[in-house]
Amino acid sequence: MTVQSAYQEEQQRLTESLRDITAQLQAIGPRYKGDDFTEQMLDLQQEERRQRLEISKKEPYFGRIDFEELPTGAQKPLYIGKAGVAKQGSSELLVIDWRAPVASLFYSFTGGDAPAVYDSPDGEISGYVHLKRNFMIRQGEIVRLVDSYVRGQEEGSVTDEFLLYRLGENKDNKLRDIVSTIQGEQDRIIRAERNKALFIQGVAGSGKTTVALHRLAYLLYQYADRMRAERMIIFAPNRMFLDYISGVLPELGVGDIQQTTFSDWAVDLLEKSVTVSDPSETMAYWFEEHRTADEIEHASGRFKGSLAFKAIIDERIAEFERRIVPDTSFVPIDGLELTPSQMIEWYNTDYGEETLMKKRDRLVSRIRRWFESELKMRNVAHKKVRAKALTRFNSFTKKIPAYTSTELYASLFHGKQAVKSIPKSIAEPTAERLRKSAAAAEDLAPLAYIQLELFGLPKQAFDHIVIDEAQDYSPFQLEVLRRCQRTASMTVLGDLQQGIHAYAGVQSWSELTALFSGEQVGFYELNRSYRSTMEIIEFANKILGEMTGGVKPAVPVFRSGDPVVTEEVAGSRWLEAIEASVREWQANGDYETISVIGRTAQECDRIYRHLVESGFEASLVQSKQPAYGGGLSVVPVYLSKGLEFDAVLIADAGEAAYTRLDSKLLYVGCTRALHKLKLLHKGKLTSLIGS
Repeated sequence: MTVQSAYQEEQQRLTESLRDITAQLQAIGPRYKGDDFTEQMLDLQQEERRQRLEISKKEPYFGRIDFEELPTGAQKPLYIGKAGVAKQGSSELLVIDWRAPVASLFYSFTGGDAPAVYDSPDGEISGYVHLKRNFMIRQGEIVRLVDSYVRGQEEGSVTDEFLLYRLGENKDNKLRDIVSTIQGEQDRIIRAERNKALFIQGVAGSGKTTVALHRLAYLLYQYADRMRAERMIIFAPNRMFLDYISGVLPELGVGDIQQTTFSDWAVDLLEKSVTVSDPSETMAYWFEEHRTADEIEHASGRFKGSLAFKAIIDERIAEFERRIVPDTSFVPIDGLELTPSQMIEWYNTDYGEETLMKKRDRLVSRIRRWFESELKMRNVAHKKVRAKALTRFNSFTKKIPAYTSTELYASLFHGKQAVKSIPKSIAEPTAERLRKSAAAAEDLAPLAYIQLELFGLPKQAFDHIVIDEAQDYSPFQLEVLRRCQRTASMTVLGDLQQGIHAYAGVQSWSELTALFSGEQVGFYELNRSYRSTMEIIEFANKILGEMTGGVKPAVPVFRSGDPVVTEEVAGSRWLEAIEASVREWQANGDYETISVIGRTAQECDRIYRHLVESGFEASLVQSKQPAYGGGLSVVPVYLSKGLEFDAVLIADAGEAAYTRLDSKLLYVGCTRALHKLKLLHKGKLTSLIGS
């Protein structure tokens, strides 16, 4: 079949499919507005169906695979899309959902004449793939068709042509789904079993964030009877990143998944009993000036994020529990005694797995019920006697300790109970903050942990947790989230080579995987970078030199582009050089998103003001910013992580800007670029780049 006839045949099939989908949409009636519960549930199902059809109407499918199932020999074309659609009035599938078992063939098949295999609910199914075809469909028209495999024909690279075409597209201000270009190694992660803590070490541009989001969509499809969207949660590094990824799940037909930052979640868990200091203050301290390795190693955040600090807190909680049951008898009236042994028996046998404060409150209630019952049995009706008994009860129960989370936490740092092993350089500023009902980001994991131990999780446990940029999490943070699940079901992703928050994060994944038993852990590495050109990836790899933590360097997809440019500029002409580069790129017209990446917030403010005064329409990315708007932006390097741009200009890569301890920062900045990367430098170029 010629390419032209394939186009015609597929366009006719597409037109018929769209006609069927449109008819199904038109057949759905108006929303139900009444109070009948059954009708409301039916309406909800209809609305979900309508949303699936709306997604399909935009782009019914993106792939086709012709599969001959063995041993029957039956062969049929299978069209793969974002949402499954049956033909109107029939059970025959017009489009197969990309999450369905058979659809895995589209992602796992890499060519060859041997039988292909996929796992189905009925067991392993094998057969022969005769055709693998990729589509790009826009507004009811096929704008691109690529046969990545035809049985019997000489094979090239199975998916590279279509993949490279998609990778070559320009970026806007939102992350896109990758459902049409999921690669085999990504698909294995997406379809991995649910009851594991899945760790993904993914190099810059490997698609780890989109893989994690697609995994959520897959889990909801595959385990619809056991998992709920509202019991899933995504932890992102900041609110701007949440906005950046906000379009992916709706495009996949998934809603109601909580999306937040660890800081916001912890403050809500603590019922807003503390205010958190501006994160820009912490970042300013660590990134606006060069810090020594010793300062990083002994940072307060590293101490408070450690399991050693958790052990200190566990001991304080154990002390509290030992004091809950009084070691003296309660005597409400002369001749009536409640012994400590009786209270210990109640505490140990009646309250099971209750949280500590609930146990404490139930013990107090039990003591009151006991003495009131005893007085009634003894016919003690005299008001003065009963009042005296109540006074004694109030006095007695005041000796039973009660804490809020902040009170118990504060006791570690000041007062008679202060822990002497905590360095004064950490204890004193922490105590001062807590006196003002304030907390630093590093205090939130300990406070949340204490809250869970004292009061428990206020809502249902999470069915699944996604943690992005997990290399910047401390072991204590992950331990807190682990306790919010009955069974480990997590997708934990990050890149140790982008671990710029060394003052709080981890140096090795083993620091986090050690929190789980061996059978609970799955570990995957994504080493292929789909974001940047070969020239950019090879340049960025040199910045890091020898990879640490057992991490392999990024391997670029074979997509060549312009060479990376380094240019020395005089300090007096630095801003003009930035302006000239941006003006040239905009005049070129090839780049929709351009970023000037500066070393510090102060430097970025200066660049931004110059560009605006020079007539550019630009935006300045700041730490508390809720959204990224695309176009031309100026961003501090430490806020650029997770974002990507068509073209990147590193404002100053001089030796004064980036020292040996800043290698990961510069690596992050360079790997934001998809197609174009240029580095200016005032004076000598940083030794991280070399000759």
